[in-house]
Amino acid sequence: MEENINTDTAEKNPARKLPCVALRNLVILPNVLIHFDISGDRALSAVDAAMLENQEIFITAVQNYSVEDPGKDDLYKMGTLSKIRQVIKMPGHIVRIMVEAVERAEVVRFSKKKEYFHVQIRTFPKEKAQDVSAEEAEAMRREIEELFSEFVSFFPRIGKAVGRQFSEIPDLGDLMDAVIANMPLDFEHKQEVLERVSYKDRFAKVREILAQEIDIARIRSDFAEKVRGRVDQEQRDYFLREQLRYIREELGDKVPENEADKYQQMCDKLDAPKEVKEKIYKEIERFRNIPMGSSESGVDQIHIETLLEIPWNKLSTDNKSLEHAENVLERDHYGLEKVKERMIEFLAVKNLTEKGQSPIILLVGPPGTGKTSIAKSIADALGRKYIRISLGGVRDEAEIRGHRKTYVGAMPGVIATGLQQAGVRNPLILLDEVDKLSSDYHGATSSALLEVLDAEQNKHFRDHYIEAPLDLSDVLFIATANSTQGIPVPLLDRMEVVEVSGYTQNEKFHIAKEHLIRKQLKKNGLKSSQLKISDDGINAIIDLYTREAGVRKLERRIGELCRKTAKIVYKGEKKSLKVTAKNLEEYLGKPKYLPEDELGEDAVGIVRGLAWTSVGGTTLEIEVNIMPGKGALVLTGQLGDVMKESARAGLSYVRSVSPVYGIPESFYRNHDFHIHIPEGAVPKDGPSAGITMATALFSAVTGSKVKATVAMTGEITLRGRVLPIGGLKEKILAAKNAHIKTVLVPEKNRRDVEEISEEIKEGINILYMESMDQVLSEALTELPAKAQPDSSKKKRSKKGKTDGHKEG
Repeated sequence: MEENINTDTAEKNPARKLPCVALRNLVILPNVLIHFDISGDRALSAVDAAMLENQEIFITAVQNYSVEDPGKDDLYKMGTLSKIRQVIKMPGHIVRIMVEAVERAEVVRFSKKKEYFHVQIRTFPKEKAQDVSAEEAEAMRREIEELFSEFVSFFPRIGKAVGRQFSEIPDLGDLMDAVIANMPLDFEHKQEVLERVSYKDRFAKVREILAQEIDIARIRSDFAEKVRGRVDQEQRDYFLREQLRYIREELGDKVPENEADKYQQMCDKLDAPKEVKEKIYKEIERFRNIPMGSSESGVDQIHIETLLEIPWNKLSTDNKSLEHAENVLERDHYGLEKVKERMIEFLAVKNLTEKGQSPIILLVGPPGTGKTSIAKSIADALGRKYIRISLGGVRDEAEIRGHRKTYVGAMPGVIATGLQQAGVRNPLILLDEVDKLSSDYHGATSSALLEVLDAEQNKHFRDHYIEAPLDLSDVLFIATANSTQGIPVPLLDRMEVVEVSGYTQNEKFHIAKEHLIRKQLKKNGLKSSQLKISDDGINAIIDLYTREAGVRKLERRIGELCRKTAKIVYKGEKKSLKVTAKNLEEYLGKPKYLPEDELGEDAVGIVRGLAWTSVGGTTLEIEVNIMPGKGALVLTGQLGDVMKESARAGLSYVRSVSPVYGIPESFYRNHDFHIHIPEGAVPKDGPSAGITMATALFSAVTGSKVKATVAMTGEITLRGRVLPIGGLKEKILAAKNAHIKTVLVPEKNRRDVEEISEEIKEGINILYMESMDQVLSEALTELPAKAQPDSSKKKRSKKGKTDGHKEG
């Protein structure tokens, strides 16, 4: 079997036929004296054949050393023509051969004899490879010598062995081969240099390899220096620590107890699951083997102490008395009946079943309605530890699940930390402002809460820092939010939503009289006899100085009265102060809000609507002006896209019913319509103002007046249907506070209205609407007369249709 690789070259350059030995992971460069061991039958046969002739042999390398039986395609074509100088037989059928590599050679023709490879090669004379001038050769030589000197500075042994040898090599090519042959490189790099016949190509490759190896050596040297410095520091610390221990013993001072033994004793006494204790024991053993004073020792010590402080099986005893729970809840909060009832139900079920799955409750309502404070009262009523976790602005998933202990400054998440602070496994944990969670590239925080707030999964909650399952099934979770809109649906689905609506005037009065005044008196160091606020004074503060769904501003105003009283009493001006509606302005200044008893007169193009905001319900007046123009619709008041679409839908409806009331189509082509909602700095959006804007447009177009005592809310369609909306409780409460007499709501919201307490609905006439015809009949003082149909026009139309049919 024979293969001709390059016949043209073979004809130009007479080639020699030699036996071939293929080596694994070894490349031999010219002018090198080297020995190696062979044991394969094929290689031994090739050596025997060479020894029988002129001792010349061709040596190449196997491209892939993992090939068991390499063929001609597995061998490099470029190798070295070598002379066998010595053959020594070793034990185990191994032969050690010493060869002298003479020059580069390339396979021209490849043949395979029965016992070994046989090749025809061609060599490369130096005069053909020298493609540089003498000046260029000298410059290259100096560059190679400088780079190699820098390289051997990192490897002194190599420098001592070959430094004198290199100065005696006159030829540039031989020098480059000698440099690469004496460097600790893999065989692929040496093969690349071997295949560069031209001096220019070989110089470029050798320079590239030297530069790369110098960079690697420099980095390794820096690493070694840092490690050496750290080891020296640890040895020094250990020596000083041992000296300190010896000095203490000589002085008779008590040597501190070994930390690992102390942790061992604490773990023995710890009430925890078996797998947890095994993990802690393992961590303690690891801590024993770490040198004291090292940074890793401190990290492990904090981790072990955290594991020992977690209340794995420790439970607090719940107060099972329903009467006690009811008294505590009624004592601390006025209203919030649904929340109180749900907690009493939970306690009753727990008393009956001895276990009872802890509910996961979400309190949703405007700010200042007592969502956070009711959680503290529930903890007191049940006799549980209380932990509050604020989630507002938390955007890192590790805040919930903790950081892995391998990170610098790692710590457990807020849930594990809460249990650690409580000291029991069944506290009440308040997740405050759960709708204010955010996320970034660290991960979605809300997704990390999915496992925490899932009653089926949180029995085995895993904190990244603790690295052991935490049982959260006995924890009573209560979350608060101002709105459910910012909460992802999967998270919202895991919680039982209890709405906490805004307070009525009567509820605010009772809260102020029974709770807020007493609280502020104590806070400002006053006795109840030093400040008296009359009932009409409390109502005046609520009406004229606050406008909110909750009672935070009301508490601030009462606190302001207390501070002014404290100053008067301390100066000795008066011994006590009585505040009424008449002298309230003397202490709180001019009223911030005007009374809304006067709703104004019936007007054209002005309709009062109802809106929902995150701080409760509010009323808003929608105004419409019509002026000569080209039919444009102008919307102002910082309206959102949905609200703008509702305005366009309302205008389309009004245009569609205009012929019924005798309004010509040219009226809309020759006039512009401007809809404005006051308080332009406040963004507004949503579809619930649809029927309000349509009513205002219809009133302006027809000149009909709208009743000032009527407010409305509902979405409108192009055909005039009234669709349901949300936030009805807050909207009706806002209407009540604004002294509205009649509220128009969609018929499909009837069930929502029935759930609202009678105290809120008292004094308001709530009417249910299905279409705009009903809305207009209730909102307008008088409907405009409908236009009479033109009978002659109808006849002409029918005749035209008949004639047209005949013509067709």
